[in-house]
Formats: sequence, structure tokens, C-alpha cells
Amino acid sequence: MSDHVGAPAARPLPPFEPPYYVVVFSSVRTSVDLGYGEATERLDELVREVPGYLGHEAARTPGGLGITVSYFRDVAAIEQWRAVGEHRDAQRRGRAEWYEQYSVHVARVERSHGFGHA
Repeated sequence: MSDHVGAPAARPLPPFEPPYYVVVFSSVRTSVDLGYGEATERLDELVREVPGYLGHEAARTPGGLGITVSYFRDVAAIEQWRAVGEHRDAQRRGRAEWYEQYSVHVARVERSHGFGHA
């Protein structure tokens, strides 16, 4: 289902055929923006090249909590993404500059369904 890569601006991604995996990245940003937007755009390009990447959705609350949910077909795809050098560099920069705090949760999805008006 690689045709679902990316996230529409105002709609959730459709459900995927289980099992698959989600990586939930929850964060609170610092006031430092230097290079953040460019890094995010570049990482969005790179993750699409990972076989088994299904897509992602992201939101930020007015209070500053950001949540990104990334979908992967299997653990091997997650591990491949974790090993990408530019991703690791961005993680280091995130800890040093862009995030006050964050957490990462990885889970296997056993059931998935959705609803939407046509």
C-alpha cells in the first residue's frame, strides 16, 4: 500500500492491512527554529525512500505538544529508517536545539478500520 505515502492536510490516512507498526513521536519544541523546517522537509523526502514506509500524520496543539505518527509495514523498515545518517544527524540536532523534550513509542497494530463520507 505504498500509494498512501505522506499525509493529506485535513484527512487521516486510510487504514492499512494489519499487522503493521506505528512509531509515535510526541514532542515539545524549543523556540529555536534555525534549520528545523528544512530538516523536516528533507526527512520527509528520505523516509519515503524506505521500503515498507506507509505514511505519516502530524499535528501540533496550540499549547505546543506535537505528535507525529509514522506507519511502517514491519520492524525492518523502522530499523532501516533509524539507520539513515541524515535522520540520525537530525535526531542529534533535535536533542541539542529543537526539542525541550520528546518521547518515542513503537507498537504493532493488530486491527485497523476507518470511516469517511465519500
